[in-house]
Amino acid sequence: MTGRERVLATLGGSATDTLPLMPITMMFAADQIGARYRDYASDYRVLAAGQLATAERFDLDYVSAISDPAREASDLGAAVQWFDDQPPAIDESRALLAEKSVLAGLRVPAAGRRMSDRVEAVRLLRERCGHDRAVEGWVEGPCAMSADLRGVNTLMLDFYDDPEFVYDLFAFTVEMELGFARAQIEAGADLIGVGDAAASLVGPELYEEFVQAFETRLVRGIQALGARVRLHICGKTRRIFRGMAATGAEMIDLDSMAPLDTARVEMGDGPVLAGNVDPVRTMRDGTPDEIATALGVCRRRAGARYIVAAGCEIPRGTAPENMLAMTRFARA
Repeated sequence: MTGRERVLATLGGSATDTLPLMPITMMFAADQIGARYRDYASDYRVLAAGQLATAERFDLDYVSAISDPAREASDLGAAVQWFDDQPPAIDESRALLAEKSVLAGLRVPAAGRRMSDRVEAVRLLRERCGHDRAVEGWVEGPCAMSADLRGVNTLMLDFYDDPEFVYDLFAFTVEMELGFARAQIEAGADLIGVGDAAASLVGPELYEEFVQAFETRLVRGIQALGARVRLHICGKTRRIFRGMAATGAEMIDLDSMAPLDTARVEMGDGPVLAGNVDPVRTMRDGTPDEIATALGVCRRRAGARYIVAAGCEIPRGTAPENMLAMTRFARA
């Protein structure tokens, strides 16, 4: 099977020859080609080169256009800080929606520079990969995107102080992200990653009341456009496992602090679980044998519907032999 066939079969519930191998690589991928991360995040040609080199070297089943969470916010006019060799970051001290009234005047960007750059990354990756590897696009989830625009601490207060504003803000972000996803799917994406890191900061009651409904709207909308969905929420997500599964995402990433065995029980057999080897203590600082052991535990806890990955991004500085240990496990 090709990597693309392996990924799509797994997400569709069919048997495969080996486990899919889909670790998130960003700074690690830039380092494979000696590129500054500023260039990786701002030039689709550099991103594609890094992803292709990493996929070839470590026999990954996919490539991804993920780079940073600031693309959509940048094109909306948010203040973003740029650095030479690390990801760009939202400047929350100058939050775009520091005044809630600004939301009424926001318009979904038709062809923003940074969003268009990601679309071109997907297009180039599809062209270079053909049908050999799956191509993943990426959008921000409603909670993460809203935190980028409003400021994470302010958003947490908004849940209590002005819930109607939160509903309006989430609705705007989902509309924008569906348009962004559509452009990436039309460019050739097989699946879309939805990163909603801030969702791990709310409790199960707020998640169910606010976040889950809009994540579900986004997931279902992407699926209606013809792509699969990978839901990625960093952090301690134990208390929202059932809600995450209820979104309908075919693939759910779990961070190293989220128990895979509990996730499988609470999420049922529906979603494919990915992860959740500790990216620092095990992937970067461990040995190949320790990585193989940790992956074996993950596989047993997740069951048959499992994708090989770390708990989050593969860190910069991870030794090639450690990555190859992950490859050997998947192929065995």
